[in-house]
Amino acid sequence: MKSLEKRSRITPEILRQLPSPCWLLEEQLLEQNLMILKDIKDRAGVKILLALKGYALWHSFPLVREYLDGCCASGLYEAKLSHEAFGRETHTYSPAFKAEEIDAIARISHHLVFNSPAQLQRFGPQARTANPTLSLGLRVNPQYSEAPVELYNPCGLHSRLGTLAEAVDEATVEAIEGFHFHALCEQDASALEGVLQAFEEKFGRWLPRLKWVNFGGGHHITRKDYDRERLILILNNFKSRHPHLEVYLEPGEAVGWETGPLVATVLDIVNNGMEIAILDTSAEAHMPDTIIMPYKAQVRGAAEPGEKPYTYRLAGNTCLAGDVMRDYSFDRPLKIGDKILFEDQMHYTMVKATTFNGIPLPALATLHRDGSLTIDRQFGYEDFKSRLG
Repeated sequence: MKSLEKRSRITPEILRQLPSPCWLLEEQLLEQNLMILKDIKDRAGVKILLALKGYALWHSFPLVREYLDGCCASGLYEAKLSHEAFGRETHTYSPAFKAEEIDAIARISHHLVFNSPAQLQRFGPQARTANPTLSLGLRVNPQYSEAPVELYNPCGLHSRLGTLAEAVDEATVEAIEGFHFHALCEQDASALEGVLQAFEEKFGRWLPRLKWVNFGGGHHITRKDYDRERLILILNNFKSRHPHLEVYLEPGEAVGWETGPLVATVLDIVNNGMEIAILDTSAEAHMPDTIIMPYKAQVRGAAEPGEKPYTYRLAGNTCLAGDVMRDYSFDRPLKIGDKILFEDQMHYTMVKATTFNGIPLPALATLHRDGSLTIDRQFGYEDFKSRLG
């Protein structure tokens, strides 16, 4: 399936109706991503889960569950969200589970993946007692990754994530039905090919004993230049070598990729050697990935500094000196009240947002496939206060 050209339907009239700041989901862009993922599912005979750590906008789940098989959760709260709002398969993994939560997680999960043999031994029997149909798994570390940033490399030196091959033994495999690995970070199929080779070399002798393998996330499948034909070939080749195994993928960013912006407003413009536009949003609070890693959000209608006549530093409205979104240039001077649209802000940014400095969380809105607009949620003082006591 070829990618459909993504065309935003946000008009000046839509912007006038939005509170600010606001995350705006464009449903038709989300559906385009889902159609691509379903095409992979159908042609490769695999299952695809939504990674809630990357995209958890549950108002959109009725659409998402038409295409995907369920959700992968990172603990009790995400598992509950999957169970209550998605209603299909729930696969739960955590680096370490807590004793007081394991029964509740097990009862609403289909797969429960442990990070270590010790956690499997400690909690596996208890989880199976709570849910006799539960399928247990172990996260393994293939010790191979091409992750572009070490902060996001789960297979790096001394990683706490996943079990090494030498720690897997007969008793461990006897207690589980599947392996899970995760080694990618917004990467192409070629990176998966390298990981898969390392995985089969280190853990392949156990695969005939298992029922499923989860290839984790980081597959940037809906990116325009992603080689989807190569992915389908890789998946089909793996399944031909191991026809008894059910294969899962669990992308998060690929679901929410390029499905809507964060809309903000210029509050003031100051000059301290350059023009600085202060916005009613915050990189620190609302777009932490722009500070945590070398990632610069695109701004609709803007270019790199100096490429257009008017260059500004876009800055947040908190006390943190480094709360800036970096520098951009525009065709005309910015003025107070102008809307700034930070592109591609539906995945990871929402789930990491905070109320640092008491800055309100952005509102949530949906531009539906039929062109109608709904304001799904606005956040106020009580939302800020209730988090602190």
